[in-house]
Amino acid sequence: MENIIKTDAGIPIASVYTETVPMQESPGEFPFTRGVHASMYRDKLWTMRQYAGFSTAEASNERYHYLLQQGVMGLSVAFDLPTQIGYDSDHPMSEGEVGKVGVAIDSIEDIERLFKGIQLEEISTSMTINATGFILLALYIALAKKQGADLKKLSGTIQNDILKEYAARGTFIYPPKPSMRLITDIFDYCSREVPKWNTISISGYHIREAGANAVQELAFTLANGKAYLQAALDRGLDINVFARRLSFFFNAHNHLFEEVAKFRAARRMWAHITKGMGATDPKAQMLRFHTQTGGSTLTAQQPHNNIVRVTVQTLAATLGGTQSLHTNGYDEALSLPTEAAARIALRTQQIVGYESGIADTVDPLAGSFYVETLTNEVESRAWELIERIDVMGGAVAAIEQGFMQDEIARSAYRYQQEIESGEKVIVGVNKFAVKENATEEVFRIDDSIRQVQTERLQALRAKRDNSAVAALLQRLETAAHTTENLMPIVVEAVEQYCTLGEIADTLRKVWGEHKGI
Repeated sequence: MENIIKTDAGIPIASVYTETVPMQESPGEFPFTRGVHASMYRDKLWTMRQYAGFSTAEASNERYHYLLQQGVMGLSVAFDLPTQIGYDSDHPMSEGEVGKVGVAIDSIEDIERLFKGIQLEEISTSMTINATGFILLALYIALAKKQGADLKKLSGTIQNDILKEYAARGTFIYPPKPSMRLITDIFDYCSREVPKWNTISISGYHIREAGANAVQELAFTLANGKAYLQAALDRGLDINVFARRLSFFFNAHNHLFEEVAKFRAARRMWAHITKGMGATDPKAQMLRFHTQTGGSTLTAQQPHNNIVRVTVQTLAATLGGTQSLHTNGYDEALSLPTEAAARIALRTQQIVGYESGIADTVDPLAGSFYVETLTNEVESRAWELIERIDVMGGAVAAIEQGFMQDEIARSAYRYQQEIESGEKVIVGVNKFAVKENATEEVFRIDDSIRQVQTERLQALRAKRDNSAVAALLQRLETAAHTTENLMPIVVEAVEQYCTLGEIADTLRKVWGEHKGI
């Protein structure tokens, strides 16, 4: 009896593929299976990003300048947990977390320190922030204005994807309905004031990190995307305008061909979703995406093996047609990446881009019987999941009913069982293990960061116009009870040195906090 081999998502793999449905479209044409640009990387490589942020704004700024000198094309900012969930660094809930998994940002002064010596008009910045994304965007815009930048030229991305926080990650603040209101406020505001800004990065990355397989990552991400489209349409926004500024954020894991198939299927599916919801502009039908290599695939055992894993994942992302890419440091299962690890991660992208030949032709794996069949199969299985979600009433309802969370948990459990049984081989963990000595350099963050930030907050509150701050926070509270767009008030508030925690707390008073499912 022939041994049954399956992909990580459980799709059976035949020993030989001999035929498939021939492709009709060309790259850059609907439904964009072969890529969103006719020439793809022949004219311009993907944007090479490195995700970084830790400790104080000054420390992160130093790393950004280092990465830019090494050839990074765009910055990706990581924020610490207090910043992500709307607490200033001196709040009791912030203790032990300030500057640990990202940079601590409390006010416009921190944003100025973070981007010192960097002209925002000249760099593309991605900010991985969700519940407080509207505040960080306001801070970024306020700094750009201080620099004299033309806001019409400002480019970058705010993650701003709250639904995946409820489903997979957990750094939410407000209940779903007011959270969706903040997202559509950003869509509306940016379409007028910052038209080149990507107003949301609909993220499958964290869904995958929580344990989803490739099909679930694709289905749940696109289902969330449909919910954002509908929320914007309900707001009266033009899909041909706002959908042009939507982007996606996917994970790249180790099964090279399944990951390529996932990316190709994603473009085709989103094109049909947007067209079905009224988009007629091809640029509003395109799925543009950033990729990050799989953090959960990295092992603390034999960490240098992770360089190879990241290389395979880089190949998957680029063969799949990503628009930008972050490659993880090999030591990230142990700590934040050292400078040396970050450099190797960036060099991995550069070697693939400049030496491998991948960029020489568009969609190099197109026409492969295996890849085309796998693309179709991934798409078919993802549509089945999306149809189940639609029957429930859409992504918000599916999350409220715990459907996505349960599916992810079951997938994670199955995967762990496969590792423990040896059915799934993880090199250096359950096979080819060796006795190791802990010799790897580990990057650590000092707890004194909180005291530094606390002293800065005290000085800020002492020198600012506190009556103006109180008036602006009251305006924000009043407006939160209406349908007024909150972004102009928040921009004005941060310009007057209101802190992130003060703005978040003002809206907590109105909307309360979401306690989870």
